[in-house]
Amino acid sequence: MATTSSEQQLSRGFLSWELGIVLALSLGRSAIYAVLQLAERLRVAPLSQQSATVQRSRSRAEFFDAAFQVLDSLFALVPVALVVYLVFLHGGNPFRRWGLDFRRPGRDWLYGTGLFILIGLGTLAVYFAGRSLGATVRIVPADVTEYWWSAPALLLAALRHSLLEEVIMIAYLFDRARRIWPRTSMWVIIAAASVLRGAYHLYQGFGPGLGNLAMGIIFGWAYLRYGRVMPLVIAHFLLDAVAFLAFPLVLSSFGMESLL
Repeated sequence: MATTSSEQQLSRGFLSWELGIVLALSLGRSAIYAVLQLAERLRVAPLSQQSATVQRSRSRAEFFDAAFQVLDSLFALVPVALVVYLVFLHGGNPFRRWGLDFRRPGRDWLYGTGLFILIGLGTLAVYFAGRSLGATVRIVPADVTEYWWSAPALLLAALRHSLLEEVIMIAYLFDRARRIWPRTSMWVIIAAASVLRGAYHLYQGFGPGLGNLAMGIIFGWAYLRYGRVMPLVIAHFLLDAVAFLAFPLVLSSFGMESLL
C-alpha cells in the first residue's frame, strides 16, 4: 500500500497516540468494559444462568425508541468517520487503500458470503459448546419491540457493527500498526487485534470471546490475502443481520431450541 510524502513524515509517536485515542474512543473502551462485565458476572451467578442482550429497546414509547435506535447507530459510526478523516487529512485515500469501495461488487459479495457461511457455522458450534459447558451466557441478539421500523433499525445496527469493527480493527489498525512497528510480523499484529476483538465480546462469556478471537484471525488473514476490507464488512453485516432478525429460527433449524 503506497503512502504519500505527508504520511511518511508522521512520526511513530504521533501515530501511536492517534491509534491509542481512536481505540479509547471505540472498541478498546468496549474491551475494558466487557472484561469488567465478565468479572462481575462471575461473582453474581454461573454464566449458564445469565443472559446478555446485544440490541435492546431503549424506551417504551415508540417514537423515542426509534430515535434512540437510529441515534445509537449514527453516533457509534463517528470513530469510523474519524479514522477516514485522519487518513484523508494526511493526503491518503482510505477508501482505495483499504478496499472500502464498490469497485468489485461481485467478488466482494462472493467472498463475503463465503466468510459469512464459514464464520456463521463456527459461531453456532462455539455457542452450542459454550452453553453446554456453562461458559457462555444465553445470548439474546435483539429484544427490540416489533414496530414497522424495527427491521430497518436492526439492519442499520448490523451495518454499524460491521463498519465499526472491520474498519477500525482490521483496515485502520493494520494500516497504523504497519507504520508504527514496520519490522513486526503481520501475524503478530493479527494476533493482537484478534485478542482485542475477543476481549470486547467477553461480556457474553468465554465462548464468544474465543469464537471472536478465531474470527479475527480468519478475517485478518483474509484481508492480507485479498487486500480489501469490503468482503469482511459484508460478511459481518450478514452475520449480525441474521442474528438480529432470525436467531431463534436459525437455532431451531439446527435443533438447538433449548438454548433460547
